[in-house]
Amino acid sequence: MASGLKKDGNSHHIGEVIQNWLNANRIKSRFDEASLIASWERLVGKVLARHTKKLHVRNKVLFVHLDSPALKNDFQFHKTRLIEIFQKEFGADVLTDIIVM
Repeated sequence: MASGLKKDGNSHHIGEVIQNWLNANRIKSRFDEASLIASWERLVGKVLARHTKKLHVRNKVLFVHLDSPALKNDFQFHKTRLIEIFQKEFGADVLTDIIVM
């Protein structure tokens, strides 16, 4: 049987096949983390992205290193909303918190 086909002949969506492959190879979490970091500027905007010096994910927590004390403070007011945006984009199981450094 060809990969990606059900026994009844109906095909899977390519996204489902990719997700199944990522899960089977135990790399889905790393793929999700890389996708999250790659989407940072698109989801938070150019100004915040320009002041972001480093991003990394560990145990579903995004660590954000900013170079502006004012933006760090402002970020705290919008943190909950940003978590919601990322969870809507990537799913609730990918990101549980954001810590600004």
